[in-house]
Amino acid sequence: MNTYRPSGPFPFRKLAYLMLALAVGVQLVVISYNHFTGFYALSGWAHFGLRLSRGLLLSLVAGSLMAFPDLWLIQWLNRWVPWSARVPERLLLQLLLTAGVALIVGFTTTLTVHALHPYLNPLSKVLLYNALIFSVVNIVLMAILEGMLSFWESQASQSKARELEQELSQIRFEVLKHQINPHFMFNSLNVLSGLIEQDKAKAQDFIDEFSMIYRYVLETIEQPVVSLKDELRFARSYLFLQQMRYGEGVQVSIDVPATYLDRLLPPLSMQVVLENALKHNIANTSQPLLIEVTIEKDALVVRNNWQPKVSNTYSAGLGQQNLTKRYQMVTQREPAFTMQADRYYVSLPLLNMETG
Repeated sequence: MNTYRPSGPFPFRKLAYLMLALAVGVQLVVISYNHFTGFYALSGWAHFGLRLSRGLLLSLVAGSLMAFPDLWLIQWLNRWVPWSARVPERLLLQLLLTAGVALIVGFTTTLTVHALHPYLNPLSKVLLYNALIFSVVNIVLMAILEGMLSFWESQASQSKARELEQELSQIRFEVLKHQINPHFMFNSLNVLSGLIEQDKAKAQDFIDEFSMIYRYVLETIEQPVVSLKDELRFARSYLFLQQMRYGEGVQVSIDVPATYLDRLLPPLSMQVVLENALKHNIANTSQPLLIEVTIEKDALVVRNNWQPKVSNTYSAGLGQQNLTKRYQMVTQREPAFTMQADRYYVSLPLLNMETG
């Protein structure tokens, strides 16, 4: 459904200028028409000024009484009878409702003015005359409001799109910069150097997995989501390198049913989670870091035992913040980071291909 949902404060100042300009134009046309047709002749410039001032006041009040119902009608019609789906029905219904609002406001205004200062002409004639004026004015006003809101929403959407693109570019840069962290490179090359001397076959495996990690980064950095199958393949490569470094100090269990492998999530989500676990916890043969990857309640859950390093450095949580922002760009669901007893839990929502 195409519902009008303002993404920022409504431009009431522009609406006020519009109402003033429309009121001046209408009063000049009505006063001139009445004078030259003899319906209500002017006696001089002073009389013209009085008529214009009084007419402007009444027009602004009546215009406001029409403008706000018009805005509500646009919102209601956008929800239930959108232009994109039902143009003839929308056009007819909007014309009828616009005329209806105009007639109600026109009759109310005319009767109120007549009660305060009776018209010289027959009331029935004035009612009919004002009904026509109010109807024409409100149709014009409705058309202007539609165009104004459409332009405003278009500008807001473009501005939001530019902000999101800039933010996404920054997130991509941070993810890429994080992935090619010099410490990660240095540690990986140190491990590789030792393997070349000890076991060339493992060294070749290490190089293959290392290259797979960076190929995956370059292939997915521009994608909003990837399949869980691809993300798990990346995670296994990443954990392979870490296990080469830590040995039995890192123990991993992955239990993900095949029915979930086509689900989606932002790329490199698991890298953030796994790296945080390794960064903040002791991982050695006497105190192994136990990492479990499972499915719970339509989400990928990564949990690890909590055994913080004594010299644990302060963390600003930028990785988690970026991960949350990447989720916000593709879904209303967000990752959750919780501590329960002696275990740290991360829940990464899995998205459906169709619904996101």
